[in-house]
Amino acid sequence: MKLSARLKTIADMIPNDSSIIDVGCDHGLLAIYLSLVKNCRSLATDINAKALEGANKNIIRYKAKNVETKLTDGLDDIVIKPDDYIIIAGMGTKTIIHILKNKKLSDNLIIASQNHLSELRKFMFDLGYRIDNELFIEDRAKKYIVIHFKKGKQKYTKYDILFGPIVFHNREYLQFELSKLEKIKENLPGHHLISHLKLNRYINYLKRELKRTNYDN
Repeated sequence: MKLSARLKTIADMIPNDSSIIDVGCDHGLLAIYLSLVKNCRSLATDINAKALEGANKNIIRYKAKNVETKLTDGLDDIVIKPDDYIIIAGMGTKTIIHILKNKKLSDNLIIASQNHLSELRKFMFDLGYRIDNELFIEDRAKKYIVIHFKKGKQKYTKYDILFGPIVFHNREYLQFELSKLEKIKENLPGHHLISHLKLNRYINYLKRELKRTNYDN
């Protein structure tokens, strides 16, 4: 079975023999892969009945063991244990926060949001999580950041929240963020003075950091 680069990155973050909850599982391939390759016990959930029907067909097709499915909205009606790995990928931050808010969560969450990562980081930090790992990847011409949040307090700066405390040490990611901010600035009307000043501050900060030599390629 071959996973997309994004799902394979997530799978590589999960230890062998783990218990996982894959929220918004879609076709179920990640849960199946983790069952077959890493001997994980998987609960694959989705709000879409057709998606779960496809996941159940794939479970049969690949003869996956220890994979169950559940039709539910996010984490509703799910018993979460501290040692579970909760996985959420393919959604926006607003939806992810809706799923996680007011829930008693596990110690480890693997999240790949499609947008507003600074908002996601701040939300998770406020919940009492720290970033154990975060990776910048390209999958089918799209850029993603996969973050492993782990229970535990840690102090972070404003720039850690904006750009990530770990992925920040990836030169390709910094160049991607710089290009994105410069494009936003180009398309921002001139009368937005405060926004221009803020963008200039972030752009100059990234340019200074890119001159350093202690970054991974």
